[in-house]
Amino acid sequence: MGLCMDTIGDEMIIRKSEEKGIRIAKITGADLPMEPEKNVAGVAALALLEKLNVDYGFEIEIYKKIKAGSGIGSSSASAAGAVFGMNALAGSPFSRQELIQFAMQGEILASGSAHADNVAPALLGGFTLVRACDPLLDIVRIESPTELYVTVLHPQIELKTSEMRAVLQDMIPLKNAIRQWGNVGALVSGLHTSDYDLIGRSLHDEIVEPLRGKFIPNFPAIKKAAIDNGALGSGISGSGPSIFALCKGFETAQKVAISMSKIFDGSDVKYEVHMSKINPEGVRIISQS
Repeated sequence: MGLCMDTIGDEMIIRKSEEKGIRIAKITGADLPMEPEKNVAGVAALALLEKLNVDYGFEIEIYKKIKAGSGIGSSSASAAGAVFGMNALAGSPFSRQELIQFAMQGEILASGSAHADNVAPALLGGFTLVRACDPLLDIVRIESPTELYVTVLHPQIELKTSEMRAVLQDMIPLKNAIRQWGNVGALVSGLHTSDYDLIGRSLHDEIVEPLRGKFIPNFPAIKKAAIDNGALGSGISGSGPSIFALCKGFETAQKVAISMSKIFDGSDVKYEVHMSKINPEGVRIISQS
């Protein structure tokens, strides 16, 4: 499952080019490869270009606003933005749902596997649930309550997705799996029915959090501070190190943001805090000429 935030995202400029192929003309905000086959956005763009069958190419400028390795979907933002913009310039032959398969190719470069848990909400907006990735089946968009906010604290240390995947175990105890399945089912129901209490009771990760939490500085204290100050629940965002908290209403989200920040104030670890409603639209065109 994943959700689309509204207050942070990469910006991209995409143009048609007489020269066939993909060219990355500019990158700001991150030291990333300019070669398309070594860049997440470039790999996704190449996958889409192969299917478009056009007699022109595309030039891409990437303005990174989401830091790599943050756990907020940096790679998926670039991959989704690239295929969305190219598709729009080509006359939108593919639906947003169909674009997911191309954006996923960029995730292979970023994490070693083609997963859709980040690119799906980036392209579709709202909450999304991916039932299966191999093959890609049943991406379900889930409407969320109107007063639902997310607060995310990003400690500025890098945890690579591929490395955080490596700490996970191949086998999990049956009792943990049963609790996790129950939580997932109840969370989906809580979102659909705007049952904030059920959402809160369901935000417990029995499988991944115990293994990855120890790599995030002050994680238990930050999670406790969020819940003590009114968050419905809290956990690790993506592969970390970012920590999210779902909240009912802006005032609670703001209070939670302050409480989470205080844990890092005075420490050597720099951090950023983001507050956002759930973005129901996903990637969008800011301007065009």
